[in-house]
Parts: sequence; structure tokens; C-alpha cells
Amino acid sequence: MKIYLVGGAVRDRLLGRPVHERDWVVVGATEEDMRTRGFTPVGRDFPVFLHPDTSEEYALARTERKSGHGYGGFTVHAAPDVTLEQDLMRRDLTINAMAEDDNGDLIDPYNGRADLDARLLRHVSPAFAEDPLRVLRVARFAARYHHLGFRVAGETMALMREMVDAGEVEHLVPERVWKEVSRALTEQDPDVFVNVLRECGALKVLLPEVDRLFGVPQPPKHHPEVDTGDHILLALRAAPARLEVRFAVLVHDLGKGITPEEVLPSHRGHERAGLPLVRDVCKRWRVPRQLTALAAGVCEYHLHCHRAFELRPQTLMKMLRALDALRRPERFEDFLLACEADARGREGLADRDYPQPDFLRAVRAAADEVSVQPLLEQGYEGAELGAALDRARIDAIAAVKEEYDPKDADA
Repeated sequence: MKIYLVGGAVRDRLLGRPVHERDWVVVGATEEDMRTRGFTPVGRDFPVFLHPDTSEEYALARTERKSGHGYGGFTVHAAPDVTLEQDLMRRDLTINAMAEDDNGDLIDPYNGRADLDARLLRHVSPAFAEDPLRVLRVARFAARYHHLGFRVAGETMALMREMVDAGEVEHLVPERVWKEVSRALTEQDPDVFVNVLRECGALKVLLPEVDRLFGVPQPPKHHPEVDTGDHILLALRAAPARLEVRFAVLVHDLGKGITPEEVLPSHRGHERAGLPLVRDVCKRWRVPRQLTALAAGVCEYHLHCHRAFELRPQTLMKMLRALDALRRPERFEDFLLACEADARGREGLADRDYPQPDFLRAVRAAADEVSVQPLLEQGYEGAELGAALDRARIDAIAAVKEEYDPKDADA
């Protein structure tokens, strides 16, 4: 029985990056051996155990054979005679197929160290093509390590295209897709994730609503980059590394993908036109409810944010109500962050002055500070109370509006 440190912990140590979790492979053992030593079985699809003291994962060395479509279509064989090299061969990328023994010596049968040095994301073997989820994983690793100079190897990109053309990606279950997408959107360069999926053709399968944005023109006056798809990539780069914000940014302009060709590059009404598309994406990927609500809000009201200084107090109050801003200030803050990323995600405008969020924070605070108690003391109740409260909040917003000079706003 031999135990090896494998995968990401080995890779990140060699890259000089912090190691957050460690995975282990056990060679020459049975499930009974592991239980006898106090390990707790947790794997559903293959034998994985938790260490009795560290709770780190220890998996029996295994091989896999394709037996169906999608991520779960495999027959797993785990036995004492499975070697470390056989276990490493089934992994996705060479940089993830390295191991260390208990002396700290590197075991690298598939030249992962050389690919680390060359900054290449290369598949280990043709078995890569048996698992379509690896297309998304490669795109995610590209987003994570792009700033270090990593790129997808040409032969791996070609294999990913073949997998997409063969229809394998279509068999991925929504939960697995969303898990990879949600992780990728919080990586250092989320735009690279989108680009890699687009290059291999997977974006058209998994997110056609975003794929069709590429090549759609916008007015150069507001969008010097012109191409809507390029704008989405720039906005993703400008967004803070919060999943909620970046997902909303990713889908905020879906309506521009269905603008009639004869009216381009104008996109009047794209906010409302995009709402059904945003909801379709969220339903298809089973996106959590809170993220769906924010994405829909950003889609429908991002132009309200950009034009905040032009809006009447009544319109500002209507927007606050629609976004549930008074009850959910944290979601409203994410809304403002997404809108700011949209404003800065334009060629040459990343450092533009954008005072609208501070103005809208003040608007929200003024509306929130209005107390209902004086209205109750005046005898208001029921629907009349609600209307009076709205009027008081609109008056408070109007007072804030008077303090701001719209000439200072780059709306």
C-alpha cells in the first residue's frame, strides 16, 4: 500500500502558488483496507475516503472505461493491481497528472512539468475525449492561469472541437455545467473562459444567447469597441470577482443578440427584450434564485443606472421598488457594481468617471430613511398609507437630486 499526493496540490506547488487542498491516491489497497485503518467512505461513483484525522480525500487508484454519454457515462475499476501511472493517465491535463511520493520526489510520467514550464494546457491521452466536462475544465484553467502566460495546446483545442462536433457537450447535465461556469466566472480572467469556449464551439451549444452577440454592432459613440461580444468580455474584465456580479454582467445585454438587423447598430428596447433570454438561461442552467433575480434586474435596469441623473424622482423610486433595493441593499450594491462594470467595459473607457453609483446609493439611503411612524400618526392606513409613504420617499429623493449636478455625470 503506497500513498501519493496528486493533482492540483503538486501543480500549484511547482507554480509557487498557495495550496489550499490536497488530494491523495492510494495504490495497492482495497476498500476494506481503508475502512480497517479508520478511513470513512464518501465516494458515490468511485472509492473515495476521508482521512480520520485530516479529513483530506484519499481515492483508490482506478481506471475508467467509457460506457455512455456525458460526464457520468463511465465504468470505474478500482483494485490493488491498478498502478499510479494508470490512475494518472485518466486525468485531464498533463499539469494535473503529476504526483509526489512520501519523500517529496516528483512522479511525472506524462511530462506535466515540461508543460508547466512551457505554459501549456495539454491533454494527457485520447481518453480526454470521453468526458465532455473537460472542455469546460480546460476553459476554466485557461481563465485561472492566463495571467501566468498559459494557453491551450493546439492539439487539445482541436480535440475539444471534435468533441463539440460529435455532440458530446450536449449531454452534460445542467448542474455540472453551472458548477464549472460559476467557478470560472470567479477566476482572474473570466473573459478567457468565454473565449476558449467560443473558439472550440462549445459556447454556441451551452450559451448560444452570448455566442450570437459576437459580430453584433453597437453605436461607436457609446461603444468604441463596437462589437457587442467584445463589450461583454471587456465588462467581465472590469467586474469585481463576485459570482453574482459577473454572471449578471455576462447576460445583461442578451437582448442585443435579437435586435432586427435593419435597425442596427441601434438597440432601443434591448433591456426588456433580453429579459426572457436571461430567464431561459437561468432556468436551463438551474441558476440559484438570488442570482437570477440580480441578473434580471441588471438586464432590465442597467440603462436606468447609466442615466440616473436624467431620471425623475418618481422613476428612481420605481426602479428602487422593482429592484427591491430597500429590503435587499446587498443585492442593490451588486446591481450597482454590475452597471459600473458595464460602463467601464468599453474600449478606452475602463478608467472613465462614473459617479452614478454614489448618487444612487444616496438616493436609496434617503428613501430608506423615511419613517412610516409620522404617517401613521396622521391617520394614514392601508393603501393610502402606502401611497403617502411613496410620496414621502419621492420627496426625499428629489432633495438628494437637487444636491447633485448632472453636468458632472458621464451619463
